[in-house]
Amino acid sequence: MSLTNPTVVLATRNQHKVEEIRALLAEMPMNFLSLSDFPDLPEVVEDGATCQENALKKAQETAAGTGHWALADDTGLEVDALDGRPGVYAARYAGENATYSDNCEKLLEEMMPIPAGQRGARFLTVMVLSDPEGQAEAVEGELEGQIAEQFYGGDGFGYDPVFYVPKAKKTLAEMTLNEKNNLSHRGQALILAKDLLKRRLK
Repeated sequence: MSLTNPTVVLATRNQHKVEEIRALLAEMPMNFLSLSDFPDLPEVVEDGATCQENALKKAQETAAGTGHWALADDTGLEVDALDGRPGVYAARYAGENATYSDNCEKLLEEMMPIPAGQRGARFLTVMVLSDPEGQAEAVEGELEGQIAEQFYGGDGFGYDPVFYVPKAKKTLAEMTLNEKNNLSHRGQALILAKDLLKRRLK
């Protein structure tokens, strides 16, 4: 399968994600749209049991619905002390209409009795590139860290203010976009996705 049309749709309406992805793929000779450019396209129901299932479904349905290649990602947060929760349900951990703050506050509340040495966690991002016929490839990135005891930093989104990265000595929300993209789970997955795009671009 070859990417003959220089347009790729990012299968998300999350402008924070779009900004991160476009920043890392800025050098690619193609036009990156997002689902915001297709307001009539129905929402993809993310009912997969894994991040890979959700990312695959989003990529294939977006590609089929728009007629363009699509790049989709799904991210889970696995917390050791919570037996891997919230996992694939990270975005709706505090409920279907939860805000980023709601999810972070629920996580901090559950982690309150957990001591500093036992707050290990990891982000996993699976990214899938699909053509309009549904042929797809997947890559993934992972970031190890710890759950902080309170909010730190005002940048980023999602769990960034409570996800502390020991090697950087700061949370994801305390990093610049460039710093975050250089080490984050999504950044790692995007580097591999960029290789997929380069191989498929004709």
